Amino acid sequence: MAIVKSLSRALAVPLLMLLGACGDEPAPTPAATGSVPPAASAPPSAAAGPAGDPAARAAEVVARLSDEDLAGQVLMPYAYGSSATTVDPDNAKANQGLAGVDTPAEMITKYRLGGLILVGFAVDDPTSKTNPTTNVENPKQVRELTTGLQQAAAKLPATAPLMIGMDQEYGVVTRVADGVTMLPSALAFGAARKPALTEAAWHAAGEELAAMGVTVDFAPVADTLNTGGGGVIGSRSFGSDAKVNAGQVAAAVRGLQSAGVAATLKHFPGHGHTTADSHSELPLIGQSRGTWETQDLPPFRSGIDAGAGLVMSGHLNLASVDKGVPATFSHKIMTEVLRGRLKFTGVAVTDAMNMAPAKKWPAGEAAVRALNAGNDMLLMPPDIGAARDGILAGLKTGSLKRERLTEAVTRILTLKFTTALTPQPDLAVIGSAAHEKAVAAADAAAVTILRGRCAGPLTTGPVSVTAPASREVARTNLVKALQAAGVPVQTSGGTVIHLAGYGDQRVDLDDRAAITVMMDSPGLLASATSPTLIATYSSSRLSMEALAAVIAGKATAPGRSPIAVGKLPRTACAA
Repeated sequence: MAIVKSLSRALAVPLLMLLGACGDEPAPTPAATGSVPPAASAPPSAAAGPAGDPAARAAEVVARLSDEDLAGQVLMPYAYGSSATTVDPDNAKANQGLAGVDTPAEMITKYRLGGLILVGFAVDDPTSKTNPTTNVENPKQVRELTTGLQQAAAKLPATAPLMIGMDQEYGVVTRVADGVTMLPSALAFGAARKPALTEAAWHAAGEELAAMGVTVDFAPVADTLNTGGGGVIGSRSFGSDAKVNAGQVAAAVRGLQSAGVAATLKHFPGHGHTTADSHSELPLIGQSRGTWETQDLPPFRSGIDAGAGLVMSGHLNLASVDKGVPATFSHKIMTEVLRGRLKFTGVAVTDAMNMAPAKKWPAGEAAVRALNAGNDMLLMPPDIGAARDGILAGLKTGSLKRERLTEAVTRILTLKFTTALTPQPDLAVIGSAAHEKAVAAADAAAVTILRGRCAGPLTTGPVSVTAPASREVARTNLVKALQAAGVPVQTSGGTVIHLAGYGDQRVDLDDRAAITVMMDSPGLLASATSPTLIATYSSSRLSMEALAAVIAGKATAPGRSPIAVGKLPRTACAA
């Protein structure tokens, strides 16, 4: 709760103090703690942060910032290049086109940025449309990058840490996979139904993110799916039961934030009952007001109550509240509902402003509209200069009140100063035995048998593991895990265990298989003919090890599908 309490205190500071820079008194001298770039051996976010109360420090800083500084603090673009200060010619050219600079560090300096999002492109990532590049490779490289970014931010007039965000949801949306402890998808935690395991796993994830220098994780997804789990969110959600989801979301928030990484609830007011993809069009949330309140709001409410530092606004048409207006630009949704009804006092961050519904207006106008709706941080503006200039023009014309901008920046700075209070862990925590143990427990609790035996080995004799070519890593991991569990594996001729995953269709199944395993949202199992059907909701190594233990008869399958799968039971192994 520390993060949200600090933000609440910040906004109770008298307006006169927030606007002190407009008077005749000279601006205070910047605090020495942020005036020198942090040493490479010191945690960069903590070194750039203040001592004492984050809210009081935020109010002091805001009172002396210029309009240009304030405008920069609400921007969180992406940049090209895996280093803050050294990039190849192609990335330099891309940064010139994006921001008129060569490097990410220069982008921070030029626009006095408050944040930067680290991005990664992957063909099978449902969010890849807004990620035109990759600047994350492995933990060591990410830490070096974030250290350089923080050194650039420490030289700005705000002398505040940079907010460094990343979409590390795990499952199909994972930015850094190399070398980290891979959590399963959110749907796996929904299948396990054990918030304590969720909290422990997400605490491990938070420590690893913090070690890399990430201060904000754009997770967990708080969207509630429809009963059958259809739509675009899929396994990114904890499931279709709003009450169960609420407990899972709160647990993930507690886990992340106990490690010093701010959690983000997304996609407010709820993307789980939509069929359209907000990356390319404006999805409709068509439920009645009452249905929306009972199905979509509970996980957001519980996440806020748990102290989530951020809520991400979705580019979604909640027709029952503000018909035709994307929630990102809706004062009714972002201020009257989120702030007024749900009492959220943290940072409201937009979904990517380079998504189609947000590009309905020019970048400068869209920035002002999003701020006026109640957002504080603008994520991935398609034109950084135009967004900044639009904010400055809005201040001059009065279309954006300075009080609204200072309120936003106060929240942002308070969050940044709060996360900076937690010392940065060493890289050695990443992939530690303790983290693997915490995550493995969640993986084991998630395994679900929807058809077949529930006790003893699920097959006898040698087995052969098959999968589409795109699942080779998971197939290899399962082979190794089965062999370690004492199950003989041969290339062909054995009892077939077939794996399927994200994006696979009926044609990707194998009707010869005795066991079919779905490693993502389990809906495809309704079309499988195998006598044994299993869902792991994840293709990670730890998930494959948990699966192997069940197949070998060394563990039970306690999971229960968080969504309906055709006419199959949620589990064939009812307790």
